[in-house]
Amino acid sequence: MKELKDEKKFLTQLMDMLEQQLGPYTEVVLHDLKKDYANTIVDIRNGHITGRQVGGTGSNLGLEVLQGTVKDGNRFNYITQLKDNRILRSSSLYIKDEEENLIGCLCVNTDITESVKLESYLKDMNHYDINATDKQEVFVTEVNQLLEYLLQEGQKLVGKPAGVMNREEKLQFLKYLNDKGAFLITKSGERIQTFLGISKYTMYAYLDMIKKEEAGTKTE
Repeated sequence: MKELKDEKKFLTQLMDMLEQQLGPYTEVVLHDLKKDYANTIVDIRNGHITGRQVGGTGSNLGLEVLQGTVKDGNRFNYITQLKDNRILRSSSLYIKDEEENLIGCLCVNTDITESVKLESYLKDMNHYDINATDKQEVFVTEVNQLLEYLLQEGQKLVGKPAGVMNREEKLQFLKYLNDKGAFLITKSGERIQTFLGISKYTMYAYLDMIKKEEAGTKTE
């Protein structure tokens, strides 16, 4: 392709597709960069977004690319702001000929002003901190799922698989389960023994150590 008109049919179909797919809040613009920069727009859809029309001019970014100030002009999903403070989410794809000379540019500008306002409103309305340290509540359909969740969380706390935990780490693991009420679940002891790879006697010996340590801490 030496000039945009060489692929006029394809480019027109591409513009048609983008216009139909992206809807009325998205402007699609085709620039012929071999024309005078004051009149580069050769096709535009939903020009009401920026107020431009066929025969109009490109932006300052296009000038920088033509000047060579910007080597790779392609930019995707960037934010721009109009004089009336509307916010656009934009992408620009530069078209080159067989000799790598710039001949055109396809730009997509979506007006996201209202969705940004809605985003701000929803954030204010929901009024929560995603990083808050409140306790996480887990909903399950049967109690065994809850036990499995606690086993995995305990393992995360220790930082290594149960099979390679040493004595102190197993004590830490069991203390976590005890604090979380895991032993209140019927027959949980059997599952915990299997998970840790220890005997029933060892598990209860560890639990006694934990309880004695906690009792000693309370009396100090």
